[in-house]
Amino acid sequence: MEDASTGSDSDYSKYWISWFLSSKGNEYFCEVEEDYILDRFNLTGLNTEVQHYSQALDLITDNLDDEIQDDFRGTLDVQARLLYGLIHARWIVTARGLAKMLEKYKKADFGRCPRVLCQSQPLLPVGLTDVPYEKSVKLYCGRCEDIYSPKSSRHGSIDGAYFGTSFPHLLFLVYPNLIPPKSGPVDFAPNMRGAGDVEASRRNRRGREDQEPPTDSMTEGFSTATAALKADRYRPRIFGFQVHEIAKLQRWQEAVRDKQISRLEQLEENV
Repeated sequence: MEDASTGSDSDYSKYWISWFLSSKGNEYFCEVEEDYILDRFNLTGLNTEVQHYSQALDLITDNLDDEIQDDFRGTLDVQARLLYGLIHARWIVTARGLAKMLEKYKKADFGRCPRVLCQSQPLLPVGLTDVPYEKSVKLYCGRCEDIYSPKSSRHGSIDGAYFGTSFPHLLFLVYPNLIPPKSGPVDFAPNMRGAGDVEASRRNRRGREDQEPPTDSMTEGFSTATAALKADRYRPRIFGFQVHEIAKLQRWQEAVRDKQISRLEQLEENV
């Protein structure tokens, strides 16, 4: 810290962000440009969500007073991370922020969909709420339109509010050519594993499934129709509004699902 503080304010600001991004568990984040952070208009309202807002912002931009006690710096670092995360959620829905996240998406930095039929479709981070400290980040697949929990516990502990509820759907709205097809291979697949690795992964998965004991849901009296009705479905939204085309498709899919549930109920009654 002391060595880095010998440079200019701009250099240290870049260093703090680089240090934050290089920390394990922060791989989902992209770099927020310094001029965006320094524009107070972009930070409107964050002072009410972050304790010690001024000092946390000073810590990010290297304007913090060196005389602040070390025991307070620990608390301040937590607030600085919160502030940067909330700024990050606003940054990635701007044109420049979307472009940076697009680079990470093309490299599959957020992982790939575990469903076989999605053929390793790259995922995008999404929050289930824009309010911090409520829900952790999830990963959205544009092909099956479902969400998944990150594999790593470090990534799973990231607050979903640091990415917001609108980001992945706004990305596909701005770059419609990236909307994945519902079938067929993905358009870009860098860093793809070899066919042998994929087949080995599938064999290991099947082996684990064979070894897993049956769950309580498979006990006597289990109703498939009841389980289907209890399943929650993720609904893509942009600033609180459902995406029109996806909402239209989901209404049709839910109508088909309701018919299938009715058939299941009739079959279970006849058994």
